[in-house]
Amino acid sequence: MQAIAIDRFGGPETLVPRTIPVPTIGPDEVLLRVEVAGVGEWDPFEREGGYARMLGLTPQFPYVLGSEGAGTVVAVGERVRRFREGDRVYALGFLNPKGGFYAELAAVRADLVSFLPGKLTVEQAAVMGGVGITALRGLDDTLGLKQGESVMIFGASGGVGHMAVQLAKRMGARVLAVASGNDGVALAERLGADAALDGRSDDVLAAARAFAPEGLDAALLTASGEAAEAALGAVRDGGHVAYPNGVHPEPRARSTVRLSSYNGEPGPEIIDKLNRLIESGPFEVHVARTFPLAQAAEAHLALARHHLGKLALRVAE
Repeated sequence: MQAIAIDRFGGPETLVPRTIPVPTIGPDEVLLRVEVAGVGEWDPFEREGGYARMLGLTPQFPYVLGSEGAGTVVAVGERVRRFREGDRVYALGFLNPKGGFYAELAAVRADLVSFLPGKLTVEQAAVMGGVGITALRGLDDTLGLKQGESVMIFGASGGVGHMAVQLAKRMGARVLAVASGNDGVALAERLGADAALDGRSDDVLAAARAFAPEGLDAALLTASGEAAEAALGAVRDGGHVAYPNGVHPEPRARSTVRLSSYNGEPGPEIIDKLNRLIESGPFEVHVARTFPLAQAAEAHLALARHHLGKLALRVAE
């Protein structure tokens, strides 16, 4: 099969087309013909060998990136009952030892495979798994967000952030979205934020205090920096701030505010919960641009440039 694979850790130039063997599936796995792969914000870190060093992994080259994708089931393991050939699905496979989704075929655990939720297209479903799970882990598991509470989503026009805005609204919260640029503010408003502002140019602290005069109950930071830390001054004493591991620099908050980092770990229960929330009404997964698979290197470069939502790779029609 054709894939974009690396033969060493390094820069975008390592992402080159290769012909590699089709992965074999185990009894609890599914073989997916990939139509679209998501380009994760974390993919460059993996490409550079960051996760291998951090987790003490021994990589097998050629190494195929891509932790999320969608397409059609072409084979199932002998113990798989939920799926059959021809099903249209999306799947997650972070650091999958059998290779990622930057390839025509991917072998993934069946419990990390799901039917396309709601009215999402295959392209939207392909890119939203990682950021959706990360957003929901932060809002639900870490912050324990409750109906009627106020929450600030910082980085609201990015991959995790634009999912978090919609999920927080479905959980009954009042959402203050801090986005990037006028286009980011417009996106956050369209997604249902109760108020939205530009983190680059607006006075975020003043706006947050006006939004929640008694103090914000919670904040989810998908980006950090001086503006983010200044905005945390609007979180009430006893409030809770969460951020996914990998956000740098690591945020700081005053001692009267609880600060928690977390991982966006996938699993059957959180995937089912995400699907239910998406299916409860109209939902937008914003795909800023879709690149041909052969342009994976350009997609990685585009991650560092201003864009809204997510980037994708078109693997097959």
